[in-house]
Amino acid sequence: MSDRRSPAIYTIPPHRAFADALVTGLLAQYGKDRMAFARGIILVPNNRAGLAISDAFVRKAEGGLLLPRLVAVGDPELSEHIGAALDPMDTRAIPPAIDPLERQLILARLIQQQKSLLRDRTDAAEAMRLAAELARVSDQLGVEEVPLSRLAEIDVGALSSYWQQSLALLSIILDAWPAELARLGKIDLVDRRNRQLNRVAARWRETPPATFVIAAGISTAAPAVARVVKTVAQMAHGQVVFAGLDLSMPDEEWDTICGSEDRPPTETHPQFHLWQLLDRIGIARAEVQTWKWGSEIDARAARAKAISNAMAPALFTGKWAELPAAERNLTGVHALTLDTPAHEAQTIAIAMRAAIEFPGRTVALVTPDRDLAGRVAAHLQRWGISADDSAGRPLSMTPIGTLILALAEAAVSEFAPASLLALLKHPLVMAGGTRLDWLDGVRALDLALRGPRPASGLIGVTHFLEKGDERTAILRAKALLWWQDVAPLLTPLEAFFSGTTQTLPLLVVTLRESVKNLAGDSAWTGQDGRSAADLIANLEAAAHLGPEDVVAAVVPQLLRQLMAGIAIRPAQGGHPRIFIWGLLEAKLQSAHLMILGGLNEGVWPALPSPDPWLAPRVRRDLGLPSLERRIGLSAHDLAGGLGAPDVLLTRARRDTSAPTIASRFWLRIDTMTGGLSSPNLDYHALTQAIDGAQGSPNRAKKPQPSPPMIERPKVISVTDGDKLNADPFAFYAKTMLRLSRLDAVDADPGPAWRGSLIHKVLEEWAAQDAYDPDMLPKRMADAFADGRTHPLIRALWLPRINEAAQWIATEVAKNSAEGRKPILAEKRGAAKFGAITVSGIVDRIDRLPDGRLAIVDYKTGEPPSDRQVMEGFALQLGLIAMIAEDGGYTDKIESCAAFEYWSLSRKKGAVSFGWMGSPTSGKGVNKTDADDFVRIVAAQFSAATAKWLTGDDAFTAKLKPDYTYDEYDHLMRLEEWQGRDG
Repeated sequence: MSDRRSPAIYTIPPHRAFADALVTGLLAQYGKDRMAFARGIILVPNNRAGLAISDAFVRKAEGGLLLPRLVAVGDPELSEHIGAALDPMDTRAIPPAIDPLERQLILARLIQQQKSLLRDRTDAAEAMRLAAELARVSDQLGVEEVPLSRLAEIDVGALSSYWQQSLALLSIILDAWPAELARLGKIDLVDRRNRQLNRVAARWRETPPATFVIAAGISTAAPAVARVVKTVAQMAHGQVVFAGLDLSMPDEEWDTICGSEDRPPTETHPQFHLWQLLDRIGIARAEVQTWKWGSEIDARAARAKAISNAMAPALFTGKWAELPAAERNLTGVHALTLDTPAHEAQTIAIAMRAAIEFPGRTVALVTPDRDLAGRVAAHLQRWGISADDSAGRPLSMTPIGTLILALAEAAVSEFAPASLLALLKHPLVMAGGTRLDWLDGVRALDLALRGPRPASGLIGVTHFLEKGDERTAILRAKALLWWQDVAPLLTPLEAFFSGTTQTLPLLVVTLRESVKNLAGDSAWTGQDGRSAADLIANLEAAAHLGPEDVVAAVVPQLLRQLMAGIAIRPAQGGHPRIFIWGLLEAKLQSAHLMILGGLNEGVWPALPSPDPWLAPRVRRDLGLPSLERRIGLSAHDLAGGLGAPDVLLTRARRDTSAPTIASRFWLRIDTMTGGLSSPNLDYHALTQAIDGAQGSPNRAKKPQPSPPMIERPKVISVTDGDKLNADPFAFYAKTMLRLSRLDAVDADPGPAWRGSLIHKVLEEWAAQDAYDPDMLPKRMADAFADGRTHPLIRALWLPRINEAAQWIATEVAKNSAEGRKPILAEKRGAAKFGAITVSGIVDRIDRLPDGRLAIVDYKTGEPPSDRQVMEGFALQLGLIAMIAEDGGYTDKIESCAAFEYWSLSRKKGAVSFGWMGSPTSGKGVNKTDADDFVRIVAAQFSAATAKWLTGDDAFTAKLKPDYTYDEYDHLMRLEEWQGRDG
């Protein structure tokens, strides 16, 4: 086959840009005959590596150039097929590969069928997750060419019961899997790749290609790949070019990587995968040569030695203390530790923006943290720079993906307001000419559904809009007209999720039709739309092979899992000198400035994903890679990035929830070098200055609006007297600006909601039942069971309120027996005091045996304290008494002798709900005599109105913060002036 005496194997060190150096060498060797050059073959590990080399050809080619064939050997982890140039001509010789989704569905069904080995019935989402992991195990066995029969040879006696059960389940399923493949007439993708590669290796050994063949950047040590690489290395026109094989590492360190009888291999070392590949092709490291082309930048060769030392095996890190400065100095490599991920992202964006100030200079951010990449891309937009993350984003985070998830989550939540509104507001829903009208309807529904959650389902929303909270009657009427046309669009979705039997094929059809109903066919356009359409189509075609039934509650999780594995990568067209790469995309690529971001433990390197099927010892016995192997690959990626002309390492001291730990790679580099220097530019200062205020701080001052006296209100509600005294600005915002805070969607049942409902019940009890003690608890129960109240709220509140209602009924009956009779309830009254009219609704007025009145104010929570009442910050009870004494309720001047709060809460130390308190009865330093109570309140009220209603005092914010609420804090910009207002 060849007369070559030694294999042609080279390596390009990390301080050279691999793709550019490779292309330079190929053009120098074979570029004279352009037609012969075009017939050459370059084997690359995957399609992304091929794209990087193709881009390098574009940069290096002068004029037109026909490229050699760039052929991927296929990557099972990326579901990549082997390149077409290596496919056998006779397609009948090798069966087709099964689609990965189809395989996952079948494995999920097989897992569900093993009920005897499963403690509980495995739902569809969990079965699909386990199936994905099982497929990964099957692929790893196939890649390493480990026969399934080896599973039966494992000594399960040394394993815990969990791993024994997992191994038993794994064996059963993998025994059944070949039968499933035979039935379908297909084979696994890994099996097909192995057969293809073995066939290529055998063919090339017998009749090697007449043109050159280059294996470039291949690092996987899979046996089938290793056989092809070995064949290429021995061909007359074949060459193997590694990326970043360390030739300077001492032999004793190199030998440590492979392990020994008493020490396992060091799989976390960045050179382990290359050592394994050399071992499998039977080549000693000494036979590997340095790629001599593209060496014009070897001034940084010392950097490669320092990188090698930094990545030394743990047994040899002691040498760092004795290394010469030249061998541990990473000149051109700088480091920044930032406070938060947001700070890190903004700093990186500024560094990238500064880099392109130099003509021709390129800059790339390399990070496995996709959140960090997204933040940096967003910051770059402030300068109009488009730098999409080439690693892409999951389909589940694209518009069509979020729409599909929103459909599922709304249905699973039984159309709870938050999920329902999120679905209806989605940007793809009714996009186009009718979008504005649609949004008007959604906003009306949003306002109508504010507050506690209505009853479940579409009928619950409809019933609430028809007969819901009286406070939103006008809003409900407008929303109901729109909702009546919208509800039918969601009915098929509700029918599926509320059905007794849910199957995967029916789920796919329901989701497809629901997307069509709400978004039309335009939802399936664009790169993400086409990917989603392909997923739905493939899922619909193969769903009958998958799990037998689907529990509605797990549908969002199931869909999220399916879409998470589909990456949507941006089209070309971003800034030509700014790049954002994931670790896979960064392989074989380089830039003038490489920013390696997110260097925290758990991010770079990522924590190993647990294997639910095989215990670590079983993986070791089978010869499979350990779960820590990826740490070594991450280290190799980092070492490649460190070879760029200029490098900036960044990390954040904490993430969104807790402090972080610096990456083990960061700690190695920092320890060996004695601490990396900061970059020349003060990025910390730039980050602070870019969003800082220019000139003197222009902070808001404490608001003190002072409208003309003639514009100030002359009518005040009894409920606003407290606000006027404690927070005049809040009074101004409510009464003069007419601003009120909206309830949250799906809000907890707060005081306003409970107060409205209970006061309505008490009013009907008084008017229709004449205070019949037996009727009040029944009315309370009916009020919570009318279909407008969510069952959870009813279950939480009804027992408490029933107990308090029974106390009220008992107290009223007891008072009546003693001669105290209720004379009116829930009546509005008003009275004029000077220039100010006071109005309000009294909860109840009783006639005492002596003819005087008792004022009763119902409270669903804690009543105001005696101190609060006496200091003038709880005027409501006293103002109602003033109106009553002026004849505002009974049409005659009367005297009030009792002032009571009837609370439906539980008094501190009590065991039951319902109690009565009064600022004028009992003992205490803040108690006052009943005869003086109205006079004191009148004086306090007159003082307040003289200042702010008939006077010209400014409506100052937060005079008494202890007695105010936060309704208007954002309007008064509280955080800007609080603490600086003197």
